[in-house]
Amino acid sequence: MVIVIVIVLGLITGSFLNVVIFRLHSGKSFLFRRRAFSSGRNSDRASASELARSQCLTCGRQLQALDLIPLLSFLFLRGKCRYCGKKISWQYPIVELATAITFGLLVQNFQFSIFNFQFWFQAIIASFLIVIAVYDYKHYLILDKVILPASLTALIYQIWQGNLAWALLGALIIAGFFSLQYFASKGRWIGFGDVKLGIFLGLIFAQNALGFLVFAYVVGAVVALLLMAFGGKGLKSRVPFGTILGFSAIIFLLWGDRLVQWYLRLLGI
Repeated sequence: MVIVIVIVLGLITGSFLNVVIFRLHSGKSFLFRRRAFSSGRNSDRASASELARSQCLTCGRQLQALDLIPLLSFLFLRGKCRYCGKKISWQYPIVELATAITFGLLVQNFQFSIFNFQFWFQAIIASFLIVIAVYDYKHYLILDKVILPASLTALIYQIWQGNLAWALLGALIIAGFFSLQYFASKGRWIGFGDVKLGIFLGLIFAQNALGFLVFAYVVGAVVALLLMAFGGKGLKSRVPFGTILGFSAIIFLLWGDRLVQWYLRLLGI
C-alpha cells in the first residue's frame, strides 16, 4: 500500500516536473501568470497574479481536470488533445512514469514515513535530476536557476547529516575533473554547465563521488556506442552530457552503495 501511495505521488510530481520543464524554457512562472484588466473610469490597464492553468500548446485551449490526470489522461485521450486532436508529446507520460518508478524504487530503500527526511531528500534530488536530464536533452542547456537550488538542497542535507567535509571533497573531485576537460578542450568536450552540475553531483554522492564518476562514464560510453550503432551519431556528434549524468545519478542514487561494493569486490579490496 505504501508503494502504491508513493507511486501515485511520483506520477503527480512527474506531472509538475513537466510543467517546470516547459515553463523554464518559455520563461513563465510555474504557478502564476499575469492577468491584465481595466481599472477605474479611465480604463487604465493593470495586472494581477492568478494561477497559471495548463493549456494545449497547439490550440491554446485551457485544459480541464480530466485532461490532466497523470499518465491516465494521455492513455484515455490516445495521446491527442481533446479539443484540437493534435498529438501530445511523449515527454509527458515518460517523465510522469519515470518519476513514479524512481519514487517507488527509492521508498524500498527506507522505512517509509511522512517524517523520513532521507527519503524526501532523495525524492527531491531525483526530481531535480529528472528536470536537468530532460531539459538538457531538449535544449542542450543546464540552467543556473535549477542547479543553484539543487546544490543548496544537497548542501543543507549533508550539513544535517554531519557529512559536509566529504560532500565538499566530492564536489571538488567531480567539478574539478569536469573543469579540466572544459578548459583543456576550450569547451568543445563539455559545457560549463556540466562543471556546475559536477558540484551538485559531488555534493550528493560525497565519499562515493569517484565511484559515481566511473559509473557515469561507463554509462556514457555505452550510450555513445548505441547512438553510433543505431542513432546515426558519429564521433563528433553533439550529445547531451547532462542527460547522461542525470540519469546515471538517479541509478546511482538508487543502487550506488551496491555498485561501489561490487567495484571493490571486483578489485579484490
